[in-house]
Amino acid sequence: MEKKYTDIQDLDDTLSAEKMSENKPKILVVDDEEVLRNLLFDALNDEGFEVDVATGGFEAISKINTNHYDLIMTDILMPEVNGMQVLGKAKEIDPDADVIVMTGYASVETAVQSMRLGAADYITKPFNIDHIKIIISRTLDRRSLKRRAEEGDFYKKLSRIDGLTEVYNHRSFHQLLESEINRAKRYNRALSLMMLDIDDFKVYNDTNGHPMGDIALKELAWIFTKSCRECDLVARYGGDEFAIILPETDKPEAALIGRRLRTIAKESMFDKEEVLPGGTLTISIGLASFPVDAKDKNALIESSDKALYEAKSEGKNKLVIYSPS
Repeated sequence: MEKKYTDIQDLDDTLSAEKMSENKPKILVVDDEEVLRNLLFDALNDEGFEVDVATGGFEAISKINTNHYDLIMTDILMPEVNGMQVLGKAKEIDPDADVIVMTGYASVETAVQSMRLGAADYITKPFNIDHIKIIISRTLDRRSLKRRAEEGDFYKKLSRIDGLTEVYNHRSFHQLLESEINRAKRYNRALSLMMLDIDDFKVYNDTNGHPMGDIALKELAWIFTKSCRECDLVARYGGDEFAIILPETDKPEAALIGRRLRTIAKESMFDKEEVLPGGTLTISIGLASFPVDAKDKNALIESSDKALYEAKSEGKNKLVIYSPS
């Protein structure tokens, strides 16, 4: 089961925490045999690991609940709570946990079964310390590679996202629009673009302060994202202006979406919106479509911008559909 992150900050915090422990991985050893616990503790401690021990399954689960471990090593055959139960609970608490099970020769089949349940590897008894070190090193290396790949994906995503609103940023918008126009040309499909601007946003910002303005921008970005289709691409074009790319969408269909967005924005509640001239926060929208209004990316943006300018000039809180003069 792959661990899910609720937002960028959640993933960033997780990666930062793992970085802090990277130089000295923390290992939990779970075994009801004192001699084996001490043997593993001494051997792993000498290797530079931070080692914690548990005398059985109950103690192990308690420690996993309150501590982060880079690696958990658990014996399978233990009284009351066995290693399979420890494995299951560890994966329930932290789906990303790496668990190595330890077993006697008689229970190798159980060890294989545990790997099907999510164990990273298994070690058979009697122990060979050098073999244990190799398995631990291999497991931690695999964990590090996975984390680095995840971190790379995270920062790749971060470079495409507007930090305030968490929709696509200006640079990504241009890349996405270029790509979608090329796809529309290839398959002879329609494509529409909406440019959206918050009416009298300077009044709202100047009266309520920029922090309140930032909150309004975030709320609107959320409204646009939730109110559009999954295939639509929402971006912050700059300042208080947004852009929405609508793939495989002609003018009439795009106009329906635009009208819905304008209505939802007007009917939504924004803190202290009464300072605005109409007492309510509204948006203006300019709409143009490919290929009827433009043959390339820049021309489509220009056509949408002209329609937006007309919407603002005609009194705001309007959707204007581009029409060549």
